[in-house]
Amino acid sequence: MRPERFHRLRAVLERRQPDLTILMDRVNKSHNFSAILRNCDAVGVLRAHVVPPEEGLVLHHGTSAGTMKWVQVHRHETVEDAARSLKKEGYNLIAAHPSKHSVDFREVDYTGPTAILVGAELHGVSEAGLGTADLCVKIPMTGMVKSLNVSVATSLLLFEAFRQRQAAGMYEGSRLDHNEFEKHLFEWSWPSLAAARRRDGKPYPSLGPDGEILPESD
Repeated sequence: MRPERFHRLRAVLERRQPDLTILMDRVNKSHNFSAILRNCDAVGVLRAHVVPPEEGLVLHHGTSAGTMKWVQVHRHETVEDAARSLKKEGYNLIAAHPSKHSVDFREVDYTGPTAILVGAELHGVSEAGLGTADLCVKIPMTGMVKSLNVSVATSLLLFEAFRQRQAAGMYEGSRLDHNEFEKHLFEWSWPSLAAARRRDGKPYPSLGPDGEILPESD
């Protein structure tokens, strides 16, 4: 572990947002799934949620640029299960869905606990997903097409959330619990050792100021 890399990892982790997430409702194209994860990493999303399509979903490595290392992905059986879990944690569920009742996505406050719900490319958010949403938002458009690619639409919503949160000073210091921060930092810095420790049921050792593993006391 080079000190320069360790300090970069720490700086990125300090900007992670524990209360901003994405819920993908059966997004069924791997390149869009991967692109959405890349967008998540770009704005500091710590963990994303996905309800996979029936045929399954795999990461498109050329599009994701390795973001599975940095954005945790939690899978759910149904969108109702995912929404129930997120709302229990206090999230406001905002669905990207153009309709006459939807509001401009720029008029929404994303500084509170926010989960952005996006759907499959052809049909959008499912009826079940819409039934769980607290609010629906739309992206104003003036052309012939009615909607954007799901990864592009997700990017616009995430970067609006990023703009608002940056203005509110929410990226100026770590917002993670200390123990959670140290856990993620070790896993990012020493992934193979972290996996071995989890397998053996052993705690992670402490890290020094440059990411070095400190001797463990007996």
